[in-house]
Parts: sequence; structure tokens; C-alpha cells
Amino acid sequence: MPRMIFVNLPVTDLERSKAFYEAVGAVNNPAFTDETAACMVVEEGAIHVMLLTHEKWAQFTSKTIPDAHDSAQVLLCLSMDSRDEVDAQVAKASAAGGKPDPTPTQDFGFMYGRSFEDPDGHIWEIMWMDPAAASGEAPAEAAA
Repeated sequence: MPRMIFVNLPVTDLERSKAFYEAVGAVNNPAFTDETAACMVVEEGAIHVMLLTHEKWAQFTSKTIPDAHDSAQVLLCLSMDSRDEVDAQVAKASAAGGKPDPTPTQDFGFMYGRSFEDPDGHIWEIMWMDPAAASGEAPAEAAA
């Protein structure tokens, strides 16, 4: 069985968050969704985002939930197949109520990245890297 990643995010409004993640391309898995949590499949069999109400989150840790609009502990990064897909993903997030480009756009020629915040302030970096540079077949500066 391949490894999977489950990103757990505390959310203030579960229905709003589900709608946002569906708008940016995730699919809800109803088998792992109830009134306290929603499993949003970003990449089947690989990447899942668990949206947890604050009450549900508290069942896993007693640590305080910081306001992600004011502080950040992680930056989540998702790769795309092209620069155009990076721009399209940020546009979808913005149209769904997310904040586009809370971090600086990165354009190194061989690598391009932008970002968005979800309604709870969690930052997602969206990036593309030239496959030759990513695999080490070409030096990063040569792939530019």
C-alpha cells in the first residue's frame, strides 16, 4: 500500500470549509465525514485534508489552536503540472473566497510558485518545477 498523507486542519465553519475545498478541486469522502469532520480528497490514494471543527480538534491535542490569520506554523505546498495550473489553482481559491498570494510569488524560471489562504487562514503554496530540474537531469539554472 502506498503511503498517504492526511493533513489535519482546524476550521471554524465546517460547511464553508468543505465548500471552499470542493471549489479548489478536492472531493469529499462521505465515509469519513460527519458534523464534526470532513475528509477532502486532494489526490486519490495519496493526499487527504481532514477538516476538523475546533471541538473535534480538541479530541486529538490539548494545544491551543492559533488564529492562522495572525500566525503560521506550517506552509502546505502542492505541486502542479504547469505554471498555468499554478495560476488557475490560485484563481479558483480566490473565486471561492480564499486570499490570493499571501506570500511572495516565486519565479526562478525552472520553478514557479504562488499561494493562497483558505477561509481559516491556512496557507497553501502552489508550485511548478521543470521536470528536468526536479529529477536532477539538468541543473536548475540550465532549466530556466
